Amino acid sequence: MTDIPFIPFEAGEKLLDWITLTDALAEGHSLPKAEIGDTFLYRDPDTLLSRAAWIDGMGMAVKSAIIFPGNSAKGKPNINGGVSLYSDTDGTLEAIIDFHLVTKWKTAGDSLMAARRLARPDATHILLVGAGTVAQSLHAAYSAAFPQARFTVWSRTRASAEALVKALPDVAIADDLESAVRQAEIIGSATMATEPVIQGAWLQPGQHLDLIGAYRPDMREVDDEALRRARLFVDSFDTTIGHIGEIKIPLETGAITREDIIADYYDLSAFTRTSDEEITICKNGGGAHLDLMTSRYILAQWRAAG
Repeated sequence: MTDIPFIPFEAGEKLLDWITLTDALAEGHSLPKAEIGDTFLYRDPDTLLSRAAWIDGMGMAVKSAIIFPGNSAKGKPNINGGVSLYSDTDGTLEAIIDFHLVTKWKTAGDSLMAARRLARPDATHILLVGAGTVAQSLHAAYSAAFPQARFTVWSRTRASAEALVKALPDVAIADDLESAVRQAEIIGSATMATEPVIQGAWLQPGQHLDLIGAYRPDMREVDDEALRRARLFVDSFDTTIGHIGEIKIPLETGAITREDIIADYYDLSAFTRTSDEEITICKNGGGAHLDLMTSRYILAQWRAAG
């Protein structure tokens, strides 16, 4: 019996590349559409979230996130978990991969795939809205595709922005969000906002926005005007429409219509910029199918490295 590998964060990350990851995600979307399902179990205040996906031709993955909010008081991480990856041919377990490794590369890689297609390739100024862990991942991902770009970060709290700049010295801090938005060519927003922080009136011709932060029905990062001014895309119809406030709320109020959402990643040929002046937005909703695609890429890199 072949040993089943466990792929830890640091050893696995050394083998990965943002550009080849997005190529793998694109290839994954050429396969039959994924079947996905989420399961939640609770023991107040703790949560077990299992996200499963099955793609014909790629296999199956179950990503388990175990959330213990009280761990921080004990000096332990609040979120732990892993991804179990199964063979498409016989259903056997092929690998167990660190939860944080898959989540980091899936989340930023998801948005980078849109930016590689929708942002102007000559973009030289990238704004990160929010200074958390995802902002660091976005910085690494965008840097791979736009090596000529300079970065600015805005955060509600100056301390968090300063902490990010300490980790990433090439990033400048913006004190005024409106001014920072107006000057950027690519905007990656990863906040916990429930009310829009980015106003459509601030947007400028030629900009591309990746919206990552909102994941609940009550969460939004941009206002209705921003959505109306842009050509609007999502990574997955199934994980955004009816689920995430960024799309759900304006659809319900009539601010946008279903026809305003041009495509998701199962129609990648539609992810093109039609002019240098147009504004584009892609909403990153995530989903277990992206965890599966990312995990399969990680395992392939692990095997290639011996």
